[in-house]
Amino acid sequence: MKSRTLFGALRLATATICLIALVHRLLWGLGSQTIAGRNFFAYLTVESNCMLVVLMIVGAMFGFRRAVDPPWFSIALSLVLTWTTTAGLAFALIVWQAGVRGIRIDVPWSDQVLHFWLPALTAIAWVLTPGHGRVTWWIVPGSLAFPLVWGGVTMWRGPRIGWYPYYFLDLRQVSGVGEFLATSAIALAIFALIAALLALISRISPYRRRADTPPVP
Repeated sequence: MKSRTLFGALRLATATICLIALVHRLLWGLGSQTIAGRNFFAYLTVESNCMLVVLMIVGAMFGFRRAVDPPWFSIALSLVLTWTTTAGLAFALIVWQAGVRGIRIDVPWSDQVLHFWLPALTAIAWVLTPGHGRVTWWIVPGSLAFPLVWGGVTMWRGPRIGWYPYYFLDLRQVSGVGEFLATSAIALAIFALIAALLALISRISPYRRRADTPPVP
């Protein structure tokens, strides 16, 4: 239980760091006086990291009070990690594309934390945390539900406000419907791939709760 307590404290620290980064990114965006700053909560990265804060607080309580995580928590965390990790990869692509096109894009420390450091370190900690459960393969199709709903709302809302959180969703900034569909398909494939990797890792990790080990309250 000592190791579980340690990882419970790490989860609480992760929630705190994530919350601080979200607040900093919100204030930084509002300070830019742009429509992007006023649409802070429209980003998939922000929404998924808000979920991460909640799950890390809940997970900390499990770490302090239980020898194992309940199955639903392992599934929920793997889904959120899928979304935050994919959002980080998408952001890296956006920064790279901006450099290729000669477009300046500022990346504050909070963006680096939310897009790169937190997804990577949280995924590593999740694998190493003793007592996490084996994740069902159903998270692979399940991981697409949130991005599809988010994408539908974004595509409905974008033309009405004249702004999209990511350039490749705006038909005005890509070569046409073909590039939009291809990019969207690649993004969904990455969501599914990361979810599949997390499900696989959860089954082979030596730190997971074995199937024949009953949960301990």
